[in-house]
Amino acid sequence: MFKKILLLSTLLVSVAIVHAENIVEFVVNSPDHEILEDAVILAGLDDDLSADGPFTLFAPTDAAFEMLPDGVLETLLENPTGDLAEILLYHVAEGTALSGDLSDGQMVTTLLGDDVMVEINMDGVFINGAQVTLADQVVDNGVVHVINAVLLPPVPETVVEIIVDSPDHTILEDAVIAADLAGTLSGDGPFTVFAPTDEAFGLLPDGLLGELLEDPTGALANILLYHVTNGAVMSGDLSDGQMVTTLQGQDVEVMINMDGVFINGAEVTVANLESQNGVVHVINAVLVPAPELPETVVEIVVESPDHTILEDAVIAADLAGTLSGDG
Repeated sequence: MFKKILLLSTLLVSVAIVHAENIVEFVVNSPDHEILEDAVILAGLDDDLSADGPFTLFAPTDAAFEMLPDGVLETLLENPTGDLAEILLYHVAEGTALSGDLSDGQMVTTLLGDDVMVEINMDGVFINGAQVTLADQVVDNGVVHVINAVLLPPVPETVVEIIVDSPDHTILEDAVIAADLAGTLSGDGPFTVFAPTDEAFGLLPDGLLGELLEDPTGALANILLYHVTNGAVMSGDLSDGQMVTTLQGQDVEVMINMDGVFINGAEVTVANLESQNGVVHVINAVLVPAPELPETVVEIVVESPDHTILEDAVIAADLAGTLSGDG
């Protein structure tokens, strides 16, 4: 206990004073948080974090952001209200959690909904492994603790988990479960899923979705498998004109132009949602495979329940081979 108190006291006396009325002002006035400032504003969170709160912010420095792998920060800034906002919310908790309120092994729930873990040892205080380098920056609507690494939310275990957790994919979730594909897509993979939103399903012709749900392991499963391919194919791996073979067996075509990335004409609206067994790309239309045509006119006759006599007659007349030719 003495060591913990000594450690926290050391953090308290090593604080650099930044005059601020609220958390956002602290970030704006700090010379070490220019990237965080830009990120908060781009993500549209500056008003939220200027509200009454109170909030606790674990604030990564510019040096912390620069430690991210090449291209990650740029990718996040391209989707500020999506992935970037989620990561920022993972750095904020409700309430004022001063250093003296933290304990080793404590789990703190963030505004994203996921927890971060506090670790306290002789080397310092750590949040998910990121060290608190400056503690207890108290402002009117909470407190800021400066950290030396960016906290990244836990990666979902499966592509199914991404779909289930998405408020925009309730129909896809129901369809995957009805088609008995949840277990398959929760396997090792890896898989790439082109995931149509509820709005995309709503664009289907009237009655079609209902018909598909009446045959969940047949026609519905066939269409769903047309949205899945083997391998974790990130957006950067796609090229214009590329043909991607789906689990249904047919290919989908990638088109990349100034307007964006398209799969069979469906636009990728959110890319690279990663899980441990693959990646999900959100699309704005349902992909429908081309109908599989019978190989010959004889096949049509043979498969028809209304043409059994004609089938027998064609075979008896030794015409099946002829009518199975090129035509």
